Amino acid sequence: MECVFGLVGDGFAIIAADSSAVNSILVHKTNEDKIMILDSHKLMGASGEAGDRVQFTEYVQKNVALYQFKNGIPLTTAATANFTRGELATALRKNPYSVNILLAGFDKETGPSLYFIDYIATLHKVDKAAFGYGAYFSLAMMDRHYHSGMSVEEAADLVNKCILEIRSRLVVAPPNFVIKIVDKDGAREYAWCESIKDQSAVSASDS
Repeated sequence: MECVFGLVGDGFAIIAADSSAVNSILVHKTNEDKIMILDSHKLMGASGEAGDRVQFTEYVQKNVALYQFKNGIPLTTAATANFTRGELATALRKNPYSVNILLAGFDKETGPSLYFIDYIATLHKVDKAAFGYGAYFSLAMMDRHYHSGMSVEEAADLVNKCILEIRSRLVVAPPNFVIKIVDKDGAREYAWCESIKDQSAVSASDS
């Protein structure tokens, strides 16, 4: 029941993802961060099989860092998206990754951007996108309320509306979400929307 969605606003891009690690009928944890900061100005939100998701996003992160280390300049968001798409396409013929990706970034020349990359290596530049069962509800909310040039406050309000809709409509809704944003000041965590605390975190705080 994963949910990853994002949108592009006026000078920024924002991604939200559920933070539940589940297997069959078991919830292992509710504070899993599924949005990786690739570098100073890029975010990668991913959904899919836990092992594939962690392995592939870390693989992309390290290769982005390696490129910058070798060449002295960072990859653009578009170049990172095409590299990611190429790696998924190559793996598709051998040992495919079961992972869907939303890649957000900010470049000085082109500004913010959001790329939709699914497990069969489809790549599209979009203004808004979503993956998972929550996409049925978040896409409907974004279709109704999204407009180009949204402010950070408007985008955050829309993200909260999407989360509320998922929680109220999805039969097995994830309780917690993490939200991250990227703009000219860099990629960073924006907020956590928690309705329950992870038990290990509660135990640690109590002790």
